[in-house]
Amino acid sequence: MKPVIALVGRPNVGKSTLFNRLTRSRDAIVADFPGLTRDRHYGHGRMGDRPFLVIDTGGFEPVTKDGIYHEMAKQTRQAVVEADIVIFIVDGRAGMNAHDQTIADDLRKTGRTVILAVNKAEGMRHANVTADFYALGLGEPVVISSAHGEGVRELLEYALDTVLAPAQDDWLEGAPEANDPFAHLDKLARDAAIETILKDKNGEADDSDEDSIDVETMQHAIKIAVVGRPNVGKSTLINTLIGEERVIAFDMPGTTRDAIEIEFERQGRQYVLIDTAGLRKRGKVFEAIEKFSVVKTLQAISNANVVVLMLDASQDVSEQDAHIAGFVLESGRALVVAVNKWDAVNSYERDRIKVDIVRKLVFLDFAKFHYTSALKGNGVDALLASVHEAHAAAFAKLSTPRLTRVLYNAVEHQAPPRKGSGGARPKMRYAHQGGQNPPVVVIHGNTLDDVPESYRRYLEGRFRDAFKLQGTPLRIEFRSTKNPYADRKKR
Repeated sequence: MKPVIALVGRPNVGKSTLFNRLTRSRDAIVADFPGLTRDRHYGHGRMGDRPFLVIDTGGFEPVTKDGIYHEMAKQTRQAVVEADIVIFIVDGRAGMNAHDQTIADDLRKTGRTVILAVNKAEGMRHANVTADFYALGLGEPVVISSAHGEGVRELLEYALDTVLAPAQDDWLEGAPEANDPFAHLDKLARDAAIETILKDKNGEADDSDEDSIDVETMQHAIKIAVVGRPNVGKSTLINTLIGEERVIAFDMPGTTRDAIEIEFERQGRQYVLIDTAGLRKRGKVFEAIEKFSVVKTLQAISNANVVVLMLDASQDVSEQDAHIAGFVLESGRALVVAVNKWDAVNSYERDRIKVDIVRKLVFLDFAKFHYTSALKGNGVDALLASVHEAHAAAFAKLSTPRLTRVLYNAVEHQAPPRKGSGGARPKMRYAHQGGQNPPVVVIHGNTLDDVPESYRRYLEGRFRDAFKLQGTPLRIEFRSTKNPYADRKKR
């Protein structure tokens, strides 16, 4: 198993910057703004032939009893429980303060191995920057600059060597069973697990096999982005699907600021859920941080296989809901709509919201609508079933002969209109599939450049009904055959 490293520290000490450097990505939003990261953020890293997992956490305020910082502290403590080793990051320029001492005391009680990293030390003498932090009682501090990369490799080598230290593996040499982490397994499974670890320790493990398994898993995983306005219940839905408090669900708009990817398995099927920041009107987005969050959300939509658009049943369908839906449609992503908080409204309000949806979201007639309560789990299973259906439709393979037959039947039922009173009628010869996610149908023929949009929508409906493409946009492209002699002068 890959070693797990948790990054812990008070707000704005550089945890997300170090996370991005360790994972060689820009997955975590970084800005000179305290409390930006709030949920646990997982990433994959590798140093040489040694892979690892790293967990970015929010600013740790262990003494806070309520509010958003209390929820952030719960997320951090869970990350520490999951980790093999904890890197406690402090700010070398700001020096030590009372919060650092409190965090150190709290980490010491967990029993986890803690490495103290003094960050933001570029251009400073190591002896001066580390002097105060010996008082934390966490051993020799490691001086780094996560922004510039100074000392990061040495820190990572130290962390990985500590995780794989021989003193922790005495049970491999026949130590008492109480120290054996696989004592609960039967003999065959225990021997196989020990053999795998010994191969890894001796450099005999085949990294290529591990990578191929990861790639195969991701190919079969459905990537689902949950989007919507602030405070509609996106994080609550994800926690309900997973069955644990994986992301902070707090009754305050703007709780989620980053796009958090979460891998999980349900009934033998692999998923990647993406919790996103709530999208407000452009005129109400003033903070630079929120602008970063909007960009991450739009990227999550573009990278997803299926998008779940969440609406609030206790509020009217707004223009912003329509704008979000429009962006999903333009991106070509499969879509399922969840009208959340359905249990909190009466029958009159339910009828009103349904009429509002038909009036304002008529362009989403290809998507299925579900009326749910993410908090209580009502309608969640049906929602997930529609996600499967939409995913299958987005990646459907459409045979050329059948597409052409559907095209002929559609033209026979209603021929395309002529251009003008005496213009030629477009002639459609055959159709084939030009892409997936979303499905693209390419129609070849003569004089197809002037086919009106209304006829394009007619053909879209015929193809959608014939192939049962529920939940995904469908794009139709016309390609006219050109006469090679059209430009030749008459003799």
